[in-house]
Amino acid sequence: MKFQLIISIVAVCLSQGLAAQKNWKDTSKLVIPEFKYKFNASGSHYIKATAVAQMWARYSEMNPGSKIYDTPVNNYGDIGIRRLRFSVWTQLTDRIFFYTQFGQNNFNFLSKRNTGAFFHDAITEFKVAPQLHIGAGLTGWSGLSRYASPAVGSILGTDVPLYEQVTNGVTDQFLRKLSVYAKGQIGQLDYRIALSSPMSAQNSLVTIPAISTDANFSMAAPKLQSQAYLYWQFFDKENNTLPYTTGTYLGKKKILNLGAGFIHQKDAMWYLNSVGDTTSSDMLLLGVDVFLDMPVSKNGGAITAYVAFNEFDLGPNYVRNVGVMNPATGTGINATFDGAGVAFPMIGTGQTVFTQVGYKFKDGLLGENGTLQPYASVQYSQLKKLYDPMILFEGGVNWLIHGTHSGKISLNYQSRPIFEANTSGEYVQTARKGMMVLQYQIAL
Repeated sequence: MKFQLIISIVAVCLSQGLAAQKNWKDTSKLVIPEFKYKFNASGSHYIKATAVAQMWARYSEMNPGSKIYDTPVNNYGDIGIRRLRFSVWTQLTDRIFFYTQFGQNNFNFLSKRNTGAFFHDAITEFKVAPQLHIGAGLTGWSGLSRYASPAVGSILGTDVPLYEQVTNGVTDQFLRKLSVYAKGQIGQLDYRIALSSPMSAQNSLVTIPAISTDANFSMAAPKLQSQAYLYWQFFDKENNTLPYTTGTYLGKKKILNLGAGFIHQKDAMWYLNSVGDTTSSDMLLLGVDVFLDMPVSKNGGAITAYVAFNEFDLGPNYVRNVGVMNPATGTGINATFDGAGVAFPMIGTGQTVFTQVGYKFKDGLLGENGTLQPYASVQYSQLKKLYDPMILFEGGVNWLIHGTHSGKISLNYQSRPIFEANTSGEYVQTARKGMMVLQYQIAL
């Protein structure tokens, strides 16, 4: 009932706000020029800056047994900064390129004050030929799938399929890795390959338990990681200056891409075998996906769709519970397999199918107040550790205030499963919990 009440309040507020603006026109249509300074007359040498901010107001049904420090909580509302990013890149010469990104993620009432911002990216790149660029540094040029490196300012929902960022915070820095990479486009083929130095699991942002019969990331010195992602562009080509892939072009391009990728690291995982000996195993992540984004009408209507299939081998029974900007600190009595707060078994050894679709209504659907873009997604994971499949549902709507990503308000609802062990020791789904997010984004 609380969720229905909140939905009703939000809907009334939005409708009243739009109604109040019927007699008021915003004649200063939002047109944000690029923050770009040209070094030469042609503009081929330049320095450019961008920024994005995503603010969340959220109401969550908490997992059973959740606590905020010593306080048991069943439901909770919070406000947070999901992402705040500043990027600068420069094409110094025809061949020399530099990029860096600085910002913060997941800052809420539990976060430590006066800390948290860090460099997401810092790379130098050299153009060997138009079809081949090589670079090195802390970077999102990585393998596996499209949204292993997403452009967060253009995502369709309030979040991307985060399961594709398998080692996020464990052996990388918020999906970025210390790498040497090559990338480019050969005809319709876009490719990226990288050799990465994984960060130590000892400094993981995720608590890694003591070694057991269930695999987890090894505490031994990490070996190099190889990865690649390639996709064929059937229609328009996407820009590959930066590693981050667009979530929706809002019908401004005609895109149909078929991609495939992998990530491999030798002896990345460890566990105890049947006789109690420490055993190492490789991490092998595979993926194929299809991305579609194109106009369907002359008045601005557009469809966006994405389908991915992934197979992850992270050793026997590996599972990672993930709770974005988690509003809980731990669990007490009645705790379930999912853990605290809004976490659920998102990533693990097994297979996953993800699908997402959105539709942008015509330009000017709301007159001077922009247009709407409803969307929905499903993640279906059959993980070795779990008896029942993990099924995550999400849906919502973007209010594109000026018809672009520059200013938008998104309302998103997520339904996640709760798992508990039955009398046979099998982890089965016993309930579902929900989370509602109201996001305001500004992107420059």
